[in-house]
Amino acid sequence: MRARSLITVLSLCVPLLALVNIAVGSVPISLGEVLSALTGGGVDEVSRQIVLMSRLPQSLTAVACGAGLAVAGLEMQTLFGNPLAGPSVLGVSSAASLGVAVLVLLSGAMGFGLLSGFSLAGNTLLTLAATLGALVAMGLIALLSTRLRDNVTLLVAGVLLGYISTAVVGVLKYFSSEEDVHTYVIWGLGSFSRVTGGQVWVFVALMALLLPLSALLVKPLNILLLGEDYARNLGLNVARARTLCVCSAGVLTAVCTAYCGPVMFLGLAVPHICRRVFRTADHRTLLPATAVCGALLALVCNLIARLPGLEGALPVNSVTALIGAPVALRVILRRK
Repeated sequence: MRARSLITVLSLCVPLLALVNIAVGSVPISLGEVLSALTGGGVDEVSRQIVLMSRLPQSLTAVACGAGLAVAGLEMQTLFGNPLAGPSVLGVSSAASLGVAVLVLLSGAMGFGLLSGFSLAGNTLLTLAATLGALVAMGLIALLSTRLRDNVTLLVAGVLLGYISTAVVGVLKYFSSEEDVHTYVIWGLGSFSRVTGGQVWVFVALMALLLPLSALLVKPLNILLLGEDYARNLGLNVARARTLCVCSAGVLTAVCTAYCGPVMFLGLAVPHICRRVFRTADHRTLLPATAVCGALLALVCNLIARLPGLEGALPVNSVTALIGAPVALRVILRRK
């Protein structure tokens, strides 16, 4: 009962914090004006454009990305029994970065300017390239999960795949122009602000579909906590459950990386925070709690990145690490 009440309270905090995210920025907008813009009330056109075209999509993206990466991290940590496992452990995010690096290099080599300044066409191409790279990696990992019976071996294979992708990216960067490398580095810093227009609704719809599907894995995840041998004795098809968990976490990571860049730290820290706060290993509680806490932490990091007085916005990856790392470290040390 306590856990359910706490999840309800945290869930109510998500829209409130999202409203604060919309109101705070280089151009301050009162909460009354924000609500008027969202409900179609009377508000000046400049504030309406800022709210509807910039800050609302950014807040929705932060909520969806934070929830998706947190759930993916929880699934990976449970599957591999490793507290250091995260969404990037299978090399999916590295493969997505490889897809973007290939696109940036080819675009620069052919003299196209689609990626300059992250225009709408450039952002769309970057998203498609990251998605393609992530899906290729997902296919390889899914194939390996059917061939390899040991989780540790699968984990090592995913890490090696990530190293290969990173190595290829390094070679591509070496032969790229300075402008192309700069474009790639900016994308790699992660951002919730590049998902605009119709893209944000596609992204939110995908996450709204994938997150409930992840909830179907609650029972297998709980059984896997007992160990593979005991899980088999209980009648669980371990190979099938492992493939489903890998695919679920991989697709969540692929979609988030494609739209927001490699924002990976959320998936590592949030599950640890939730285990400490809720004092349980039951995924019936942990999975929804992790999704809600991931959304909240992403909104907090997005708010800090856009504090008034800052020129532009700080890199999301840097803010998530600076905020999440001390919290996760404190949780781990208190658990000894």
